[in-house]
Amino acid sequence: MSEQMSDRSAAPSPAPLSDDELRETLDLMATAVASMSDRIDALTAVSDRQIKVSTEARIAAFAAKDQTDPTRHGDALAQTLNAGLGQVATDMAKIVRRLALQTDKTLQALARAEDDRSSALREVVERERKAERLKRRLPWIGLGALVLALALTVTLPRFLASNASTCALLGGTWTTTTTGIDACVFYGE
Repeated sequence: MSEQMSDRSAAPSPAPLSDDELRETLDLMATAVASMSDRIDALTAVSDRQIKVSTEARIAAFAAKDQTDPTRHGDALAQTLNAGLGQVATDMAKIVRRLALQTDKTLQALARAEDDRSSALREVVERERKAERLKRRLPWIGLGALVLALALTVTLPRFLASNASTCALLGGTWTTTTTGIDACVFYGE
């Protein structure tokens, strides 16, 4: 230890400062201390805000923990379901019964519609068969009508003219020929 003291005493001591230099040094030190104080105040404000945010976050975390507690919410959910589920289940059973009835009615209506459609198709097929038979017979019917028309053209006037009253209707005159046969005669003017 004595060696350390001797080193200190051997070091040259700094030159004494004048009053102006001392004032200037004190002013610089005061400015530095004031600047450090301002910085510490700013850091304290930041720190206070961080503490406040931390506290709020902690409070929110506890509140969230309470809000997300499965046991607490499970019990509340069970009570709610027990209270409302009975009526909902009853209502749903009624709806299912109504839907089943409507489904049965719909199936019956569809079956009737299918029967009606089948009947209509049978009728259409039958009409088409009749039309096809008529188409096959039509040439023969036409030919028969033509033959009948020709036969009537030849025989009808003769038949009509064989009677005195029809002869008068046709505009002819009923006379007896020299051979003694009655005939309808048409005179030209």
